[in-house]
Amino acid sequence: MYYGINAILIFILGLIVGSFNNVCIYRIPRNESIIYPASHCPKCRSSIKPIDNIPLLSYILLKGKCRNCGSKIPIQYPVVEFLTGIIYIFIFLIYGLTLQWLIYIILSSTLIIIAFIDLNEQIVPDIISLPGIVIGLILSFFVPYISFINSVLGVVVGGGIIFIIGLAGSVIFKKEAMGGGDVKLAAMIGAFLGWKYTIISLFLGFFLGALVGIFLILSKIKSREDMVPFGPFIALGSFITLLWGEKILSWYVGF
Repeated sequence: MYYGINAILIFILGLIVGSFNNVCIYRIPRNESIIYPASHCPKCRSSIKPIDNIPLLSYILLKGKCRNCGSKIPIQYPVVEFLTGIIYIFIFLIYGLTLQWLIYIILSSTLIIIAFIDLNEQIVPDIISLPGIVIGLILSFFVPYISFINSVLGVVVGGGIIFIIGLAGSVIFKKEAMGGGDVKLAAMIGAFLGWKYTIISLFLGFFLGALVGIFLILSKIKSREDMVPFGPFIALGSFITLLWGEKILSWYVGF
């Protein structure tokens, strides 16, 4: 009973943080403050009343439209809120209410913000990833699951792998293969997860990215020349790793 109540409260926390994640996703690429002004409709600029700003529920009650101007609210908003809540619960089910849970929900929220910004704008903002590297390195002093050396190696290995692949891709394909933002994102993940889990995260990211890329090309949604944002796949690989990285690593070593 107590465990179930905690899960519900954590899901609600995730919905609330997910609402803030949406603010960051919209405002950071536009160099707008994430604090002021208060939440407002991007179309008519009218302030959103508290009753219309309840995560997930307000979208359903408003039928996905602004109360004032009737403009359509992007489906991204409830998706981000729900996704954040679900991820928070998954992390709780594996790690419980521990310091590791707190660190991983911080990392997860950051990855969600970066992934959706990259999907929408094809950029990975330095204003998120660079401070994230520093925060990950600092936190390594206070948690038992990763040492500072492991965190530093994670930064070097994560950023280094993406940098080398991007450099090789640029030479082979005569165009930019990996952006500098992807390098810093991988370095940030390395600071939080350490070098072994970072390798798993990137491998999963490349694998999932390749699958989606092949599907998009075969279905003619994208051509071979089109760029597909890699940030979301790095983020997805990292989610899988922070949830089941130890099992994946044990399976690989046993295999």
